[in-house]
This record gives sequence, structure tokens and C-alpha cells, in this order.
Amino acid sequence: MDQEIVFYIIIGMMAVTYVPRVLPVLALSSRELPPIVVRWLGYVPTAVLSAMLVPSLLAPEGVINFGFDNTYLWVAIPTLAVAMFTRNFFGTVAVGMGLVAAVRYFF
Repeated sequence: MDQEIVFYIIIGMMAVTYVPRVLPVLALSSRELPPIVVRWLGYVPTAVLSAMLVPSLLAPEGVINFGFDNTYLWVAIPTLAVAMFTRNFFGTVAVGMGLVAAVRYFF
């Protein structure tokens, strides 16, 4: 493939991903949103993270697995507890990674 075509494809992909992100910012930057909308938007990151995380925890191979061989599900439980009590992102990630490494090493 010609390098010029690849360059135009990259520029096009940048525009397609940038425009939908910047349009709401430009449209809403000078307006104040109602409190109910602001509260609702506060739940969006949690909902998106849950939607990405739950399928990989409950069905890592495409089939729901609550067995003891589902390492990620059982490691997620104490990691969730650490996240709830500490509210520290980096500490939670470190605990989760450490537990996965420990389970893989010892079991």
C-alpha cells in the first residue's frame, strides 16, 4: 500500500475519533447542566468499567464459570474490597496484580 494512502487513512481515523469527542465539549462548555444530568453523568464511568469487566470475570472463556479455576473472579473479590476501603486506584491495581501473580505462582 502506498505511504500516502496510509497517511490519509491515519488522518481520517484521527478525525473520526476526535470530532465526536470535541463536539459535546464545544456545545456544552458555555452551558450549565441541570444537577440531575450532572449526577447521572457521574455514574457513566462506573457503568462503562463494569460493562467491560464483568464479562471477563464471569465468563473468561465465553462460558460462565464460578469454579475455583476462574482465577480472575476469585482475585477480584479481595481486590474489590481493597478498592472500596482505600479508594486508591494505584493501590487497588497493585493488589490485584499482586494477587494474580501470587495465585499463578502458588497454584
